[in-house]
Amino acid sequence: CCGGFSAMNPLTQVRNTQRISRQEVVDGVSGKASWHDQFRHSAYVYAGGLPFQLTEGDVLAVFSQYGQIVDVNLPKDKETGKTRGFAFLCYEDQRSTVLCVDNLNGAKVGGRIVRVEHVGDYRKKKKELGVEEAEPNEEVEVEARAQGGTDATSAGRGGGG
Repeated sequence: CCGGFSAMNPLTQVRNTQRISRQEVVDGVSGKASWHDQFRHSAYVYAGGLPFQLTEGDVLAVFSQYGQIVDVNLPKDKETGKTRGFAFLCYEDQRSTVLCVDNLNGAKVGGRIVRVEHVGDYRKKKKELGVEEAEPNEEVEVEARAQGGTDATSAGRGGGG
């Protein structure tokens, strides 16, 4: 469980995460026994499969129903300026990530099924951290490991934000 990268179809990952979460409810599993507990150190979630026309405000409107959002990274294509269909969001309270993953993973947003997963390791770009220009050969991008209920997946690399 939860180590390495997976080439599993995103919709299969959504179904697997939903299945594990439903089983925990049936079994009355919570707290440290829950698969969510391994992400207790991170308040970030990855949202994939987002409609390309969603704005940051739209993303906030959808995801803030599970808690106060304190950081949003909605990467955009450098040439077109359009969003790339995924985002990283940080909640003020880590417990909101559990609600978000359990309730929005597999939901339809703008006609598309979204994949929402915990992010075990999120690193901001230098620009987001207040560091000026990186050296030409030292481009630093968003790196994250979004991890579902049964395996780890590559959440991708963010472009401009």
